[in-house]
Amino acid sequence: MGAVYILGLSGAFLLAVGFVLQQHVAAQEAPSQRDVSAVLLIELARRPLWLVGIASMVGGNILGALALGRGSLTLVEPLEAANLFFALPLAAAWQRSHLGVREYAGAGMMVAGLAGFMLAAGPARVRDAAVPTANWVICGVVIVALVAGLTWIAKRFTLGEEATLLAAAAGILFGLQDALTQRSVDDFGHGVAAVLTSWQPYAMLTVAVVGIALNQNAFKLAPLPASLPALTIAEPLCGIGIGVGLFAQHIRMAAGFIALEILSLGLMVFGVIFVARSPIVTRFERRTAS
Repeated sequence: MGAVYILGLSGAFLLAVGFVLQQHVAAQEAPSQRDVSAVLLIELARRPLWLVGIASMVGGNILGALALGRGSLTLVEPLEAANLFFALPLAAAWQRSHLGVREYAGAGMMVAGLAGFMLAAGPARVRDAAVPTANWVICGVVIVALVAGLTWIAKRFTLGEEATLLAAAAGILFGLQDALTQRSVDDFGHGVAAVLTSWQPYAMLTVAVVGIALNQNAFKLAPLPASLPALTIAEPLCGIGIGVGLFAQHIRMAAGFIALEILSLGLMVFGVIFVARSPIVTRFERRTAS
């Protein structure tokens, strides 16, 4: 069990470093542009520091996958979400700002809410579940519509709120990416040819690129507290939703468990709002507006 904590928290730290570096470079690259830009990734890829951030994020995901190989989803997901406790102080120190009780309390509510939801729902991974192509198409249409809707409506809010909504959209795509990755990994049991001839790996790469692009656009708009909380929570929740809807993943539905799940979801939402409306973000918005 100790190895799970070491791998999970080490992965969370690498994720945090990666997010801080990416946000720093993205904010420098196009700080005043509100339009969502697909070209931003090309511009960022020319910056060595951003590539280091991407490498750190990939390393964090690999350690998280290793932790999942040794421990349960209900333990590893909250450990990965603990990247907030690393990323927020690092980002504040970089910007010569200081975190207050509000930011730590919000991050604590989010991690506690995610842990409570995971424990109440008790999701278990389902391997090699048969998923009709039509169901994948329906899932893809719903997610595309949701992401497009969040991206469209985000323009009607302040910079910080727009960053939050774009990060949530990116997190939803990352949840879909996780599901496609899981299916691609399962296909390895049938040989490399089965992986290369299936559509899931190519869809996974496409979704990953679009998700990263949305995430970087969120990073460029406002300080990290505006975007990282929504990203951190949206990905696992979307992943569970896809698991239940597509892979017949079972979660507990007894009245007591449902009540705890709803309470945990509420705690996560309040935590996201607490951190996303941090004085660090609101001060940034006032400076930008003036």
